[in-house]
Amino acid sequence: MRRDDMAEDPTRSVLDTSRANPARIYDYLLGGAHNFEVDRRAGDQMLPTARQTARVNRGFLRRAVRFLAEQGIDQFLDLGSGIPTVGNVHEIARQTNPAARVVYVDNEPVAVAYAQQLLAEDPQTEMVDADVRDPDAVWRSEAARRLLDPDRPIAVLLAAVLHFVPDADDPAGIVAGYLDRTAPGSCLALSHYTADAWQADQQQDASKAGENYQRNTSTPVVPRTRAELAALVAGLELVPPGITWAQDWRPAAAEEPPATVHDIYALVARRP
Repeated sequence: MRRDDMAEDPTRSVLDTSRANPARIYDYLLGGAHNFEVDRRAGDQMLPTARQTARVNRGFLRRAVRFLAEQGIDQFLDLGSGIPTVGNVHEIARQTNPAARVVYVDNEPVAVAYAQQLLAEDPQTEMVDADVRDPDAVWRSEAARRLLDPDRPIAVLLAAVLHFVPDADDPAGIVAGYLDRTAPGSCLALSHYTADAWQADQQQDASKAGENYQRNTSTPVVPRTRAELAALVAGLELVPPGITWAQDWRPAAAEEPPATVHDIYALVARRP
């Protein structure tokens, strides 16, 4: 499907400004401008560390992409990519390899429309309007077939995405649906919200924030434990330092302000 066809596709996502959306909330927390009042209200009702967590997650994503590009991977599938911001995946990857190709995937209309506009003149990147819970649809997309060679390693990125996927939607099956179709040597970069380090008072604050979030959005948040994340990547080889706090995954202090949060894990794993 060509990009001009996608603009007229009646099946594509419909913009709903009556409820907050995770992609737009994330944009707001990062200081972006592609969000609405409902998203800003929802962001303000999150935990006080939400902005710091968003920045820490973004820092992990950038470091992981740089690491993967330095390992020789030159094609990236960024799932639930959200609204592109400065220092996005293709910009970071091309600092190492100018030939790097990136397929972004999201189904939030603002993210899709903005990304398609931003990437319209870039033949090495494209945004796919699709639900990341449907690997078959993503792999069948014209962009994936054009830009990604399944016979060579691909980096699959799931940064702060799977905690919006309930157990009933089979997150492990979603991970397998992407990695099983990639060549050996392909990698997964994943970050995920967790409650492992919460104390009793934090549990109360988090419960209130979660109730507010659920009222404002139609998307659940499912914190998972370290053990549950390990189960999601069973069969893959964890890259050192393994599953760790996002700010501790190969930190680059010179590139970003020091930050310490204990509510988001990060990992990179390789398909053997």
